[in-house]
Amino acid sequence: MQKRKLGKSNLEVSAIGLGCMGMSFSYGPPKDKPEMIKLLRAAVDRGVTLFDTAEVYGPYTNEELLGEALEPFKGRVVIATKFGFDLSPHLDARGMKAAPGVDSKPERIRHAVDGSLKRLRVDAIDLLYQHRVDRAVPIEDVAGTVKELIRGGKVKHFGMSEAGAKTIRRAHAVQPVTAVQSEYSLWTRGPEAEVLPALEELGIGFVPYSPLGRGFFTGKMDANTKFDAGDFRSSLPRFTPEAMKANQALVELLGQIAARKNATPGQIALAWLLAQKPWIVPIPGTTKLHRLEENLGAAAIALTPVDLREIESAAAKIQIQGVRYPERLEQMTGH
Repeated sequence: MQKRKLGKSNLEVSAIGLGCMGMSFSYGPPKDKPEMIKLLRAAVDRGVTLFDTAEVYGPYTNEELLGEALEPFKGRVVIATKFGFDLSPHLDARGMKAAPGVDSKPERIRHAVDGSLKRLRVDAIDLLYQHRVDRAVPIEDVAGTVKELIRGGKVKHFGMSEAGAKTIRRAHAVQPVTAVQSEYSLWTRGPEAEVLPALEELGIGFVPYSPLGRGFFTGKMDANTKFDAGDFRSSLPRFTPEAMKANQALVELLGQIAARKNATPGQIALAWLLAQKPWIVPIPGTTKLHRLEENLGAAAIALTPVDLREIESAAAKIQIQGVRYPERLEQMTGH
């Protein structure tokens, strides 16, 4: 597996990482724990060194899974986790359990880090992201708290997720940011306007999540696809039957390139991301070994300038239907 450095930080990781959320959270019921431990260790065997989790995934159970699975590989892998949500139980106006709101108060960050260290079974968190910007807490206070945690030996690198360019600059001035994680793929290209240029200027790495369009780019979904009740894609505007039917044009484009390259549509989607910048490290998620191997195979696919121009030109003509999140969740991004 090829390696890449996340910006100027000298944090070197595999060119493709592994997003672990779906093993415990968001995509239907949690998967079988022994099977997921086996999969995580298979990923290490195949050269993956960047594993992505978060306190809120479960909550807590995804970090516990990684802690158990990756404990034998201490020092050989990089585990990234995230803070930034209030996970104390709340009820909404109807008396139902409410979704967690953002919370990046300094005491909350310190509490989250202590919990993550225990669950991950590590002495220091390799890469700690603020999961979502908290507009109630100045970003300088957040970065300053992480700076103290780095000085105290509990954290090695600071990251941000779904932050806007101005906020990244303000945080970076207090504590250098190693990586920014945001959604980025052929159907979510918002970071290109301001975030990617800022990261290039500041020497910050970029870690795209959902690089396969939450599985859509694999070509295994269509307007007839039905999602489990616990699968959060059932609530996303891009995954209505009408939107999936309209957005098939993008999968067909990937399929055309894939046929020429003896590859799969998903591999072309990942190879396209890798070709954008040498400091981009996508983290596709999966719960299946054959899919893991397919994803990792994308690192060996070289797209020529002609291929990239063809993808760019054809993608520009495709009107993506459906925003990526319902409004409540979209409000948490891009500050």
